[in-house]
Amino acid sequence: MANHQKDFLFVLIKSLSKSEKRQFKIFASRLETSSNTKFIELFNILDKSEGYDEKLILKSGIIKKVQLSNLKSYLYKQILVSIRLNIPSQNMRYQLREQIDFATILYNKGLYKQSLKILDKTKILALENDEKLMAYEIVEFEKLIESQYITRSIQGRADELVVQAKELNYRNTISSKLSNLSLQLYGIMLKTGYVKSDEEYKYIDDYFKKHISKLDEKKFGFREKYWFYNANLWRSFLVQDFLSCYKYSLKWVTLFYDNPSMIHLNPVFFLKGNHYLLESLYMLKYKSKFKKYLELLEDTIKDSHFPVNDNIASLSFLYVYNNKLNYHILEGTFAESEYLIPEVLSKLKIHTDHLDGHHEMMFFYKIASIYFGNEKYVESIFYLEKIINNKNLSMREDLMCFARLLSLIAHYELGNDYYLENQLRNTYKFLLKMNDLHEVQKEIIKFLKNLNSIYPGDIKKEFVKMRERFIELEKNTYEKRAFLYLDIISWLESKIENRKISDIIKEKAKLSNR
Repeated sequence: MANHQKDFLFVLIKSLSKSEKRQFKIFASRLETSSNTKFIELFNILDKSEGYDEKLILKSGIIKKVQLSNLKSYLYKQILVSIRLNIPSQNMRYQLREQIDFATILYNKGLYKQSLKILDKTKILALENDEKLMAYEIVEFEKLIESQYITRSIQGRADELVVQAKELNYRNTISSKLSNLSLQLYGIMLKTGYVKSDEEYKYIDDYFKKHISKLDEKKFGFREKYWFYNANLWRSFLVQDFLSCYKYSLKWVTLFYDNPSMIHLNPVFFLKGNHYLLESLYMLKYKSKFKKYLELLEDTIKDSHFPVNDNIASLSFLYVYNNKLNYHILEGTFAESEYLIPEVLSKLKIHTDHLDGHHEMMFFYKIASIYFGNEKYVESIFYLEKIINNKNLSMREDLMCFARLLSLIAHYELGNDYYLENQLRNTYKFLLKMNDLHEVQKEIIKFLKNLNSIYPGDIKKEFVKMRERFIELEKNTYEKRAFLYLDIISWLESKIENRKISDIIKEKAKLSNR
């Protein structure tokens, strides 16, 4: 799990590839300063260390404690400079930024025409790659230079720049408004959770329509479309309209496949769009399309033209493996998916500094679900307890809640009556503190609490009764998402029919024919 209390310099050094370390040492050897030896020695100490240890640094004798902070800052800056000098030429944003810097140098030297020539070429490149913010910055710079007396002879130039500035400002304003709306909707979800009533639904719907009512989608370019689909997607997630989630996430992904160059320029947005598309299909239990788009995503990532860096590698792992596990959970192929577990755990260690705690816990929950579906309850409880005992998961109470509920059911299956009674009390207390409590969660707790007081001969009747109750709840728009975390209905059916839960889910998957 990413530990944000780790020393930033140490984490940066550990993120460097072998070639980046080699390039840094070559770069550092050219610096002829009195502190040269000290900062290279500090780099070598941290590079060889397993963890950040200030005592070890001071023990080496290269520097006093009072000087350490300044030396670390200097080393941190020099590493970034070294990386900046060796960034691949294929990175369009760095190319554009570099050309703007060159134009600035020429402008400061009074070489206005040379500066304008670079800016004009760079502006064309920025517009071709939908970098409208940079294009606007360039136009503003051109206006500044053109206002100098030396270029007055260029006729019509002023009008041309004014028109360009207005158009770019308009488009950038739309993108900004839509990105703001998207972020605000996301913030609402973090603060209050998904809508739980018709009143909350109406509030979100009115709020959304108010912010997009004057926008004309037909006039949108790539970036405006991207943010429009993004905002619509978050609105759909909030109101739990999974079909609408699918609609807008598909538009998002199709936008990139229709503009392949944008996949290279915006790989993170492309990956996130695919993740939301697969999440939507998982919620709709649309297996055939889920498999199709998962395979398409994997093929795109494996393509030699797809960008590669630490962040992209971590996100690719997160989204591909998260959805590989989801696919097996949809299919009920729990035994067949166990081979993925060591792969996931191994890759989690590799990407630990790039993933937050929530994503690691989500992997643990899916692993626990696979073991539960395979009737390996001890292994399931092991991973559920990693979530239950995590004190930093306050933002995802729903995940913590369902981990506790699944753990209770696993202990019931193992016949751990004493532990079950103790955990029921703790889970009930936890549920009372939750802000986003579903009727499903209340019913599960009530059901498990009453199990020990039911005569063995009557227990199957109770299972049937609860199955009918949960089937009714699943029809409720504001309750159905809970069943994606915990398929309590399939578990009850497995108890009623005395069959494996995996067989029940496989049978349902075949009958759905989607």
